[in-house]
Amino acid sequence: METIPLASQDITEREVQAVVDVLHSERLSLGPQVQAFEAACAKRANRKYGIAVNSGTSGLHLCIRSLGIGPGDEVITTPFSFVATTNCILFEGATPVFVDIDPETYNMDPDRIESAITPRTRAILPASIFGNTAHFDQYEAIAKKHGLALIEDSCEAMGGSLNGRAAGSFGDCSVFGFYPNKQITTGEGGVIVTDREDIRDQCVSMRNQGVGKEGGYVGLGYNYRMSEIAAALGVAQMARLDHFIDDRRRIARWYTEEIQGIDGLRSPTLADPECASWFVYVVQLTDRFTSEDRNAIVQSLREQGIGCATYFPSIHLQPHLRELLGTKEGDFPRSEFLSDRGIALPFHGNLSRENVKYIVAVLTSLLSQRNQLNGRSI
Repeated sequence: METIPLASQDITEREVQAVVDVLHSERLSLGPQVQAFEAACAKRANRKYGIAVNSGTSGLHLCIRSLGIGPGDEVITTPFSFVATTNCILFEGATPVFVDIDPETYNMDPDRIESAITPRTRAILPASIFGNTAHFDQYEAIAKKHGLALIEDSCEAMGGSLNGRAAGSFGDCSVFGFYPNKQITTGEGGVIVTDREDIRDQCVSMRNQGVGKEGGYVGLGYNYRMSEIAAALGVAQMARLDHFIDDRRRIARWYTEEIQGIDGLRSPTLADPECASWFVYVVQLTDRFTSEDRNAIVQSLREQGIGCATYFPSIHLQPHLRELLGTKEGDFPRSEFLSDRGIALPFHGNLSRENVKYIVAVLTSLLSQRNQLNGRSI
């Protein structure tokens, strides 16, 4: 069978022509396509402002900086996410304070947040893991109760919602990411969305070397601009976002139906799967299996032409965090358990039902082999 990739972007002639049109125009940076993409993302998130940048990581960094967070401050965040969620805190010399995840949703456990708040806490930075928006209303309530900023890492959740509220609509500011494996792509890129004019103005300036509204340099800035080429691709992709999300929800249903009842394997848990935008589909092995089992299964899947990955390694166990914060194994056992046993299966709009059946059949066979190898009964 042909190789089934882990991810695959969906690019049509519409996107190609949008990029070509920009190449024939007079503006390749900070032009009308950037403005149009910002407006489209802000509208989708029900926000007033959008600020396009060159990556989701850049967007998170500018959010941290625009809120004045720096040395001596603490930001509560999750140990289970892409490492950029934590790195953007470190960029400004602040201290990440981890709170373990909810084992059902994989998002930060809201019931553990308040015990982590100290006089140095300035913000809460949760992430919508795998496109799941669970608990963001609770995070927002806790932040308001304690007078803290809420920065929503929605880099994996474009197009999702929670109780009728769009992903990206919670807290002081939010960030979407558009790497090629996301719901839509700009190649590389991100967009900050916010209702606060002060955050908008600061982020617009900082993304462009600190240039002020009237010109001249008004403060420290960065080269975080998004190109007109990337924005044009984004505008064309945004017009197809609902189509992409429908595809992802359908494929997620296929996986869940095929996986149901397989002993030793757990499908993702979402309060309302039809409100998720489904960044990836990650299955979790039960405690019958070890990290070594998981790694062997991943290797075997790849050898049989099935793209897969281990999403995510726990952030607090990465070398630079261990050295800086003194974190260690056992500090956040829920995150570590998932990191040791999670497998991201192929997930993109080009998958067929037959692909999904084949992937799950191979995975089931490998689970049985690992059980037999280790002398375990099924």
